[in-house]
Amino acid sequence: MDKTQRLVSVVDDDESVRESLPDLLKEFAFAAQAFSSAEEFLASDDVRKTDCLILDIAMPGMTGPELKREMKRRRLVIPVIFITAQRDDAVRSRMLADGAVECLFKPFSDTALLHALNKALPDR
Repeated sequence: MDKTQRLVSVVDDDESVRESLPDLLKEFAFAAQAFSSAEEFLASDDVRKTDCLILDIAMPGMTGPELKREMKRRRLVIPVIFITAQRDDAVRSRMLADGAVECLFKPFSDTALLHALNKALPDR
């Protein structure tokens, strides 16, 4: 991995998201890694290397918000962009109030994602 590239990890149980999002992130000049569950992400060596986390809210097992709380408990400070298929402004507001950089509704535009990434990693 190029040292100048920031690592964005994607945690989503949807295989199509795990396949397409890393390609888009690479187009944006990020390094990308995808995980099918919060547990898989936490068990990986990439946890401490991740500069930004794109995290699905609703997943089997540990949910996105539960992973965010677990990272806080472990004192892992990683900006989080939540993504969700559930179009609910109350959920979005709650995620933002809880410290998420952004909460995007699927399907989201490339522009919306890039804007959220620039907000999460302003110094890139």
